[in-house]
Amino acid sequence: MGASDILHGGLVGRLPLALRPYAVLARLDRPAGWWLLYLPGVWGITLAGDPWPDARLLALFLAGAIVMRAAGCVINDFWDRDIDRLVERTRGRPLASGAVSPMQALWFLAGLLGIGLLILLQLNRAAVALGAVSLVPVVLYPLMKRITWWPQFFLGLTFNGGAPLGFLAASGALHPSAGVLYLAGICWTLGYDTIYALQDIFDDEVIGVKSTARLFGREAARGWIAGFYAATIGLLAVSAWLAGLSWLFLAALCLPAAHFAWQVVCLDPANALDCARKFRSNRDAGLLVGAALLLGHFG
Repeated sequence: MGASDILHGGLVGRLPLALRPYAVLARLDRPAGWWLLYLPGVWGITLAGDPWPDARLLALFLAGAIVMRAAGCVINDFWDRDIDRLVERTRGRPLASGAVSPMQALWFLAGLLGIGLLILLQLNRAAVALGAVSLVPVVLYPLMKRITWWPQFFLGLTFNGGAPLGFLAASGALHPSAGVLYLAGICWTLGYDTIYALQDIFDDEVIGVKSTARLFGREAARGWIAGFYAATIGLLAVSAWLAGLSWLFLAALCLPAAHFAWQVVCLDPANALDCARKFRSNRDAGLLVGAALLLGHFG
């Protein structure tokens, strides 16, 4: 079992005391989550670039990722507040500990969703419609760990909607390459979130929460994660081919592939701290994919 993952220093530590529980509820102390939500949007915008990605869209998607990741965390913690009290890593979360009441959390959520809507309305009409549809898995995802061994797949559906949305916002139309990019992101999420779930495998077993980490077990998890990452690389290559990117993409794709290989080879499934580090390192892997997509427009 891992210790609490709440970080009280940095930005959160400089806020007034009354605001700190809300900052923790929004996970502002842990930026890895919004990076992982933002990067598929960066991929989609970059894939549609001609050749450079739209800087305005990158800024809007960044703001949207921070706000909607916060909203997703509020929804998740609202559903899971009773479960979180039973897990060492999560029992200090504001809703589980009582630092924020359920009603206060709902008002906070309403504010976040209002800001998210204002950001979404800056996009073209087709992107607005797709963005509205993408809210459905955001609401449903927290329930999946109660009914399926594959909640990581549903997280992939949720976290990677930015890939087709970014492509649509940048180009005004969807393309098969954007759909394959979405599938690549889902496989990526299956890999990194299985690593994340390894932290809680014993607590989850006691309280009955399901996950791919529990389904595979610690001994077999490494092989599954390797398979998910291999599928990610393969699907990224197919997406780039469909989009007509140059050979430079495939050359640059070797870097995120090497990063994924390092994660798999060096992962210690029994060490919660190591699992957390490998999970967070996926920000760098995602940035490397974005750089490869950009290079693919040249050469």
